Amino acid sequence: MTGDDLAQIKRLLQTSEYVYQRFTPEELPTLLAHYPALGAFYGSSLHGFILSQTVNAPSAWVGGFCVSWTESQSYLKILDTLLKHLTPLLIKRSVRYLHYSGNDAQQDWLRDVLLTRGFIPYRSLYSYDKFDYYIPSFGNQTITIRPVEERDIPTLLAIDEACFEELWRYDDISFHDIAATHPYFVVAELHGNVIGYQFNALDGDYGYLVRIAVHPSASGQGIGVRLMAEAIRFFEHARATRIMLNTQDDNIRAHRLYEWFGFVRIQQKGFVLRKAL
Repeated sequence: MTGDDLAQIKRLLQTSEYVYQRFTPEELPTLLAHYPALGAFYGSSLHGFILSQTVNAPSAWVGGFCVSWTESQSYLKILDTLLKHLTPLLIKRSVRYLHYSGNDAQQDWLRDVLLTRGFIPYRSLYSYDKFDYYIPSFGNQTITIRPVEERDIPTLLAIDEACFEELWRYDDISFHDIAATHPYFVVAELHGNVIGYQFNALDGDYGYLVRIAVHPSASGQGIGVRLMAEAIRFFEHARATRIMLNTQDDNIRAHRLYEWFGFVRIQQKGFVLRKAL
C-alpha cells in the first residue's frame, strides 16, 4: 500500500469492527512511505490491511491491522494472508522478530489469535495514568532543554543503544518521523552534549508520554526528573485531561519516577508478543 490508499485506510479505521491501531493519524502517511504495508483488495476496494512499524533490524512491530465490516466473518483468513505476505518483506529488511503489543492482556481481541499463530509472550508492561499537573521537582536546572534537530539523530541512536534492548530501539527513519509527527520532541544537553531526550503524543485531550531516555553515563544527575517536569508542563499547556504511559514491569527505577510524579498504576496489564520469522 502507498499514500494513494490513505483515504480508504482511514475509512476502514472509522467503520471496522476489527481494528488494531498502534499509530496516530498524523503518523499514518509516514508509515506508508517508510515501512512495509499490505492491503487485501477486491478490485479497487480495500477490505483489509496490515502495517508494520519501527522496522529496526532484527525487530519490527505490527503497527496496525483492520478488516472492513463486510469481511468481519473472514477476518482470520485475511489476517493469515496478510501475515504470510508481510513476512518475506520484513525478512528482506533483515528483520527476524515481529512484535505485537497491547494495553490489556485480558481484553485484547487479537492477543489469543496471535498466540495460535506462532507468537509467544515476551514482555509484560505496566500502565500508568495521571490526572493532574503536579510536579514534585523541576530537576537539574543546569541542563538545556531544546527541540530536537537533524544533527542530534546519531546521538539519539547511541542513547537508545545504551539504554534499551533491541526491540525498543528506534532507527534514524523512526526518529525523523517522530520529529515530523509528534507535537513535543526535545533533547537534554549537558555542557553542550546531548545526553537525553523525550517525546510525547496527543490524541484529543489525552496525552501520551511515549519515551524518556537518559544516557547511563549521565544518570543520577536529575536529568530524567527535568525531562519529566518539562513533559508535564507541556501537557498542562496542551490542556490534556489524562496523561498515560506504558513501561516494562521490571523497570523499577522508572516506576519510582512515575509514582513520585503522581502517576498511578492501573489494574490492567499490558504485554508484548514476539514471533520468530
